[in-house]
Amino acid sequence: MSDFPIPVVAESVTIHPRSVKGRFRSFKSITLYLAYLVYFILPWVPWDRPVGQDQAILFDMTARKFYIFNLVVHAQDIFWLAALLFLAAVLLFFSTALVGRAFCGYFCFQTLWTDAFRSIEKLIQGDRVKRIRLDKQKWNAEKIIKKVSTHSIWLFLAFWTGLSFVLYWGYAPDLLKAFFTGQASSVAYFSTFGLMATTYLAAGLMREKVCQHVCPYSRFQSVMIDKDTLIPTYDPERGEGSQGRAKPTKLLKTIEGRKEAGVGDCVDCGLCVQVCPVGIDIRDGMQYACIQCGLCVDACDTIMDARGWDRGLIRYESENGLEHGKTHFFKLRTYGYGLAVLGAVAFLLWSMSGKKIIEGTARQIRSPLYVTMSDGRILNRYVLKVDNKSMYDASFDVSLKALTGAVMDMGEIKDIYLKPDEKQRIIVKVRRSRADSKTKNTSFQFVLTPTKGEVKEPIYIDSQFISP
Repeated sequence: MSDFPIPVVAESVTIHPRSVKGRFRSFKSITLYLAYLVYFILPWVPWDRPVGQDQAILFDMTARKFYIFNLVVHAQDIFWLAALLFLAAVLLFFSTALVGRAFCGYFCFQTLWTDAFRSIEKLIQGDRVKRIRLDKQKWNAEKIIKKVSTHSIWLFLAFWTGLSFVLYWGYAPDLLKAFFTGQASSVAYFSTFGLMATTYLAAGLMREKVCQHVCPYSRFQSVMIDKDTLIPTYDPERGEGSQGRAKPTKLLKTIEGRKEAGVGDCVDCGLCVQVCPVGIDIRDGMQYACIQCGLCVDACDTIMDARGWDRGLIRYESENGLEHGKTHFFKLRTYGYGLAVLGAVAFLLWSMSGKKIIEGTARQIRSPLYVTMSDGRILNRYVLKVDNKSMYDASFDVSLKALTGAVMDMGEIKDIYLKPDEKQRIIVKVRRSRADSKTKNTSFQFVLTPTKGEVKEPIYIDSQFISP
């Protein structure tokens, strides 16, 4: 029995991926540039609107409104957020059923920021070999300068990431000035430096460990991936042959020579392992840590192209396809996810297109329910609330419908005039003779007839008149 204890936790090894060119690397880079462009530039895009700050995307918590270009989201529209979260979830499930963890490999914030941090590291410290050598060498002036420079730029990028997030929640020019003059709220500083710390830790120090040990998605992905899901896969039948892998020695440099020797097309160069951002060997089969970014495919294709052999030793393939079967993309599960995605999109579009820019409610004052006046008429009182959610002035004439013999009294108010984003609360008295009140409860409507604004059709508000 060994005297040395068995380690419970594997020794942490810093992964320095090698650079590679190819179609999947190009797609990752384009996604990275677009994501950074949108995230960092969007708070500074001007957008002219009659009400609110002239900022394209602005989450105004003080006014409890989200401004997204021409769309204004009010607090009452919070169900849109639920629908959006549901859409994001089912879209993630749908894409996973078809192409595995493609979201992780190309669109996840952790992947995008880690890619950017590694690009900075490469720019300052050099390629993979130089970075590994720098880590192993003793601390000297060169190592101190390169390490400090790398971490300083990482911290700056992490800081600007946190600050950019905060700029979405206020008018960016004013908020930026207030931030650097010490006049911003404590929440702004807490959020900025909190996100700065987490970004620096996750993308600069933890990197692939977030995907392996923190993110729950890597754990339950195996439940969502089946034999028809496309994932980066090594073809062992072609790569191993009957005798396994072999270096391209003198007699094994051609396809013909390798077939005669019984070895596969894999030349055991290890490039697929060197480019992997999480440090796994795709030739060992599917592993939970794989983010399925496709860089191993680019690496293998590079070697195959250099030797003049067919590509596809490592490729996006399903388990059924790898076993020479047929890949079934469309089946009950994918149909279900697809219908859920379409349903969520349709609901959002329908609810947004049918959003009322003028909302009105009438609440009866029930203390008392009614008053019998000295002349015998019955008096009911109502609180009429009108909310102008449009970006323009609006005015309305108020009348009654389906309440014969009734007289309406709004005091000194003759009509309703609302500025953009303004609400009004009006006490309305309705009197009606006892002779006209033949039933205890009579349904009727307040009619708001527009005289100015975007709304052209009358607005009907249901209510009831109560009699003895």
